[in-house]
Amino acid sequence: MNWLTKALNLGEKIKKVFKKRPSREELENSNWTSCCKGPILKKDLEENLWVCSSCGKHHRISCRQRFDIFFGKNSYQILETPQPIDDPLNWKDTKTYKERLKEARKKTNQNCAVMIAKGKINDIEITAGAINFDFIGGSIGSSEGEAIIYSVQYAIDNQTPLVFFPCGGGQRMFESPIALANMTRTTLAIKELKKNNLPYIVCFVDPCAGGITASFAMLGDIHFAEPGALVAFAGRRVVQATVKEELPLDFQTAEFVEKHGFVDKVINRKDLKDQIGLLLSILLKKNSKVKSEISNEASENSEARQIRDA
Repeated sequence: MNWLTKALNLGEKIKKVFKKRPSREELENSNWTSCCKGPILKKDLEENLWVCSSCGKHHRISCRQRFDIFFGKNSYQILETPQPIDDPLNWKDTKTYKERLKEARKKTNQNCAVMIAKGKINDIEITAGAINFDFIGGSIGSSEGEAIIYSVQYAIDNQTPLVFFPCGGGQRMFESPIALANMTRTTLAIKELKKNNLPYIVCFVDPCAGGITASFAMLGDIHFAEPGALVAFAGRRVVQATVKEELPLDFQTAEFVEKHGFVDKVINRKDLKDQIGLLLSILLKKNSKVKSEISNEASENSEARQIRDA
């Protein structure tokens, strides 16, 4: 065996050790994913609401998975939202925008990044919205803007509170000014919701940035966030270059923005349903205990006025 044969044999052995990396599709179809301690079964992660039992990381989930957790499986109805024309600007870079939309729809089984549903918690009718980060980074285009506005109109028409789970990187560059216009449109829609005195609760999920944070996502009556979620407008490097200061390691995390008053409370995924349900019961005065306390307080105030007048 000469040196060339030995070298070729060694090359084959190296190939066996360093196998070809699996494709994205293979990883998505696999029964495994990874977290702090390496590989973890997706089934085990799903049983824990897609939260790592070791480090507490809240993994990203789809809109349907979000509604399954929030309302309960088969306990909600997906609402059909308006679908504007695809690719109004005939955008093309390395591939056309229509091709990107087709791929995103196939991957997520959604028409757009935003999904709206209706369901009940504590016998309270709720309109809920969520954004799927896997659909072009959860970015907002004309279809997403229409879906958000539709959720507001549906909540007003049916006199229900609106709960939204925003995430994504902002407005979609493939629709340029059309996407940017939806910052104003969604903001005005939320203003109409408030005119009707209907509660609007926002729960930030990882990641939420850009035009989403700068519009409808920051207009809630109450703001929650999942642990570790990124909540920002500009990126960390942009902010650091602007202020020319070293930023904390936890900068723009849910815990950091809670400490600085940007969100009201950081809540674990498993507790969101109960916490939001209780809050809505209080806001809508549909909680028997709250009703009793309000009634007692009103009675005491009435007695105090009678004594004072006498």
